[in-house]
Amino acid sequence: MTAQTPETPSFIALGVPEAIAHALEKNGKSAPFPIQRDTLPDTLAGRDVLGRGRTGSGKTIAFGIPLVANLAENAAAKRRPSRPRGIVLAPTRELVTQIAETVKMLADPLGVKVTTIFGGIPQRRQEAALEAGVDIVVAAPGRLDDLMRQGLVSLDGVEITVLDEADHMADMGFLPVVTRILNKTPKQGQRLLFSATLDNGVDNIVKKYLHDPILHSVDSAESPVPQLTHHVFEVAGKEQKDALIEALASGTARRIFFTRMKHQAKKLAKQLTARGIPAVELQGNLSQNARDRNLAEFVSGEARVLVATDVAARGVHVDGVDLVVHVDPPVEHKAYLHRSGRTARAGNEGDVVTLVLPEQRGEMRQIMRAAKIRVTPRPVDPSAASADPEVLALIGEVAPRVDPREIERRRAAAQAEQQRAAGHAPAGQGSSQGANAKRKRSRGGRGRGAGAAAGTQQAGRDRGGEAGGQRSGRTAGSQGGHGGRGSQASQGQPRGQRQGQGGESQGGGRRRSGRRA
Repeated sequence: MTAQTPETPSFIALGVPEAIAHALEKNGKSAPFPIQRDTLPDTLAGRDVLGRGRTGSGKTIAFGIPLVANLAENAAAKRRPSRPRGIVLAPTRELVTQIAETVKMLADPLGVKVTTIFGGIPQRRQEAALEAGVDIVVAAPGRLDDLMRQGLVSLDGVEITVLDEADHMADMGFLPVVTRILNKTPKQGQRLLFSATLDNGVDNIVKKYLHDPILHSVDSAESPVPQLTHHVFEVAGKEQKDALIEALASGTARRIFFTRMKHQAKKLAKQLTARGIPAVELQGNLSQNARDRNLAEFVSGEARVLVATDVAARGVHVDGVDLVVHVDPPVEHKAYLHRSGRTARAGNEGDVVTLVLPEQRGEMRQIMRAAKIRVTPRPVDPSAASADPEVLALIGEVAPRVDPREIERRRAAAQAEQQRAAGHAPAGQGSSQGANAKRKRSRGGRGRGAGAAAGTQQAGRDRGGEAGGQRSGRTAGSQGGHGGRGSQASQGQPRGQRQGQGGESQGGGRRRSGRRA
């Protein structure tokens, strides 16, 4: 919680409706962060705003408040089927879900309805939510674009459009899709864009779609986080590295370990769990249901360790992460900053550890130089970690080990409960694609254009999501299909094909030879 000072105005003093201010206070947010304090007077007044701030600066609430407040008056009377009045675009499924949770917290007291749209799951539930009428749609670009093409949603009634993590959408090649979406919204609507940087075409979006925007900048993406402490530990070889990983994973606090490759994340999560440290993976080969279960286990604290690829560097915002560990140095300094931003969020403190083998010292120096972070690497011997005060402080209180069989029993029960709640058979017992195609035939002429052929193409779509985060600026091939692909149809995709990482489609993008996340 942020301590309020005489210089920090309250939310109500900034013009926030009382119902929203009370909802914020109930959630432990009694005073605004700088990005909120600076932008709210303009956004609540209906101005277009360009907000620039690094991850963890409070951007979601900064745009969530005006989004809800400016649509709240007579919301029920203005609500129309499949015609939202506000949209938020975000690059990944996880970010869409988390934004929606925050916006819903603000919207519920005012009777404003919120729903999510993203790929990787059957679209029928999303269609039903739209048909029932919603005020705000939080969406990843690919699936929203696909629903628009099918005539299932119209944006001609949109009054407020928000682009969150615009620079990340640019890195992933989503800007052509974002442009198509923005072209379908009324020109006179209010537009808010939040981004850590303005490169890779984001500046062109600002120039074309924002009307006389007011810029509010709170820390650049390159500026170091004062509450974040960086550590670089050099280890002699793989055995020493593995031992240090296990030691750093053994504490009671929540922590995230980042790997470069999907198979590494899967393997490490299994290894830690087998050693009695409940760990879950988050990487692009997982089905949406598995991703949801793993995140829920991490958020609840049942799993203390999340092993993730860069899919989570921007897409996951979880409070209370005390430690981030780079199992290997990331590919470049932006990835280092984005990964590290999973801790020390919203004014809290956090630590970041990078493990470096002898052959990785040179690339680590380059990364830290580019990130403008000064830290002195030092050798660490895991066999002597019990006498190393720096390592001991990072481990913190050591958690008791858990019987791996009990972990598996609990996870099997959670999976069964999730399947019962979803009302469908377990994964692998059939695909929803046949049902989707049947629905399409039965609905006949609802403006689907490509008809049956589009149904057969759906299965290959919606796979390009967050993998693009490591291929900055590659927009070629990103304008392909974006539809759903049936419940778990993607799980049989060959390893050599590019695997989707956030579920938002970039369609016909290039195949990738490796399995990098």
